Amino acid sequence: MTRVKFAPPTPRKYDANFKGPIQNRGCTDIICCILFIVAIVAYFAVGILAWSQGDPRKVIYPTNSKGQFCGQAGTELQTKPLLFYFNIMKCASPLVLLEFQCPTTQLCVDTCPNRFMTLLKAKVVPSDWNYYKSYCKQGVSDGMVNILKNGLCPAMLLPSKPLTRRCFPALSKQGQQVLVGNQTTFNDGRGNVIQATDLIAGVQNASIVMEARQVVMKIFEDYTHSWYWILIGLVLATIISLIFIVLLRFLAGIMVWVMIVLVILVVGYGIVHCYFEYAALKNEPGSNVTLQEIGFQTDFSVYLHIRQTWLAFMIILAIVEVIIILLLIFLRKRILLAIALIKEASRAIGHVMSSLFYPLLTFLLLAVVIAYWAVTAVFLSTSNQAIYKVFNETACEYSRQNCDPANFSTSNIKTKCPDSMCLFAFYGGETAYHKYLIGLQFYNVFLFFWCANFVTALGQMTLAGAFASYYWAFNKPKDIPACPIFASLGRALRYHTGSLAFGSLILAIIQVIRVLLEYLDYKLKGAQNKFAKFLLCCLKCCFWCLEKFIKFLNRNAYIMVAIYGKNFCTSARDAFFLLMRNVIRVAVLDKVTDFLLFLGKLLIVGLVGIFAFFFFSGRVKAFESTAPTLNYYWVPILTLAIGSYLIAHGFFSVYAMCVDTLFLCFCEDLERNNGSEEKPYYMSVELRAILSKSEDSTFHGQEVPFQ
Repeated sequence: MTRVKFAPPTPRKYDANFKGPIQNRGCTDIICCILFIVAIVAYFAVGILAWSQGDPRKVIYPTNSKGQFCGQAGTELQTKPLLFYFNIMKCASPLVLLEFQCPTTQLCVDTCPNRFMTLLKAKVVPSDWNYYKSYCKQGVSDGMVNILKNGLCPAMLLPSKPLTRRCFPALSKQGQQVLVGNQTTFNDGRGNVIQATDLIAGVQNASIVMEARQVVMKIFEDYTHSWYWILIGLVLATIISLIFIVLLRFLAGIMVWVMIVLVILVVGYGIVHCYFEYAALKNEPGSNVTLQEIGFQTDFSVYLHIRQTWLAFMIILAIVEVIIILLLIFLRKRILLAIALIKEASRAIGHVMSSLFYPLLTFLLLAVVIAYWAVTAVFLSTSNQAIYKVFNETACEYSRQNCDPANFSTSNIKTKCPDSMCLFAFYGGETAYHKYLIGLQFYNVFLFFWCANFVTALGQMTLAGAFASYYWAFNKPKDIPACPIFASLGRALRYHTGSLAFGSLILAIIQVIRVLLEYLDYKLKGAQNKFAKFLLCCLKCCFWCLEKFIKFLNRNAYIMVAIYGKNFCTSARDAFFLLMRNVIRVAVLDKVTDFLLFLGKLLIVGLVGIFAFFFFSGRVKAFESTAPTLNYYWVPILTLAIGSYLIAHGFFSVYAMCVDTLFLCFCEDLERNNGSEEKPYYMSVELRAILSKSEDSTFHGQEVPFQ
């Protein structure tokens, strides 16, 4: 049997008819194109199904024992926004943490009780009884008997305060004693004396399932109070990025050095600021508590009052500062070459100015993808049906079984278990739709990654085609086609949707696997199997590296697809071996340019972040009356930092894509041509000086290390 040997592609030869991105091309990766279209159609079907079944009110409003929403506008309960528990002590059961519902009757009320009162004492005084009835089920009258036995009213009322739209006992401390209504004990209405400390477990279990929601609601409230300032900050980041890019177009060399100096100064200022904060807390009470002792706090501002926090920030920034300075020292010669390459990229962008505004289209498409995914996820997670279960105080064979509240009072269960109640337990379902709900959520996540990667890939191929048109124009700008961005976008969508879908599918699969590994890591946090933890850590590391490699390969594959119009696999292979034949140039030049552009992103994030910190934290008196009052002032700061980075990344990605495209075209140019009159180079004289040690040593396709 003969052995088949894989041979790498040979360098392309001179072709007199080659004038840049090939116009006469056909559709590539048609199967992937069809698969992507089918997946998108199915994604719309999932969204329509979710929107028809889901109900976001389940997230917004608390639900009473009948499954009704408290405080919902347009219903009889719109004036009763708070949820009241008949017996908060029932929430101390471990069942709460399993079913996320307290096994006690829950009513929608307009206000929480503000006094201590038992049912027996309330019935004696008419005014107290009228007040007490507002916390009983509808239909309770003065002459009714067995009110407590039939579960029509709570045995007692406790002074309570609303928390996340729920009434919880107003517990307080006097020394080491726990008080409720200024009392350490109280009568439960059945003759039992209850300690106030016994309420703690019930309150904790009832609130533990709502703690995350409380944080989310506070964050949402902060967004409602600061959204316009966040919007102004993002617009400011956009203006700064655009000004920086425009200045980079005309003053590339000066702007790069200004950028380097400013990054060092901004990080240095961060170190000095952290030191002053650290020193200012020296004599403050409680500031020497360690982060390990304080544990996790939902109010992140607590950490800013601890010296160890500022010490950690100072050390991290100092390490970053040292790394940046050392890299600049060791790469000083490469930086000069990278600056020259950025200048060449600036000339290319100057001839294709519309490329600076293309990231706006990418932002818009990504916003649509993210919004569709988020809305679909919310509707899917709220598309369960209300499930009612049997709750009882004595032994009952039907305990925790499903029930129907409509006919429960006349059912066989009520006859055999007189003290049982049919209460709302949670949202679920047993239909085929509900059984496959987790699969629909997974499909939603997978299509989110696929579509987001497709949008990013479309932008990369569009920019690559436009900048390749610039490079392969022999007489610049005369031979540059009109509207290169629109022409390249049209070619990408018309001929290479399948290739874009193929590359983004591979990346989406890897990203979903990484999400699953993170989920497994979360589930195994309490496990003692060290081998499983080690194996999981190795897998996470491997797939992280694989994702980075696939992104790098896809990026260069899209450049080759934009130029030659071949399928994804062929283009990826050609790009990979072309880079391997020029591996030294890739290592010492292309990556140094990426590092300089990354510093530009850090500068914009640093400038916007510092301004946001002083504005929202109220550290500057001039902003105290203007800045909104927030629960967590880190919410808008973090949002602006992330948003500024994404905006800066979008604008700088144009430069990065231009550099990568010019670099790949340069390597192709060296292999196709030799600089003679018959085979002239398409590269400019400046680019030739940048990427070659000398014309005689490198213009024959030989790999020569730069000095």
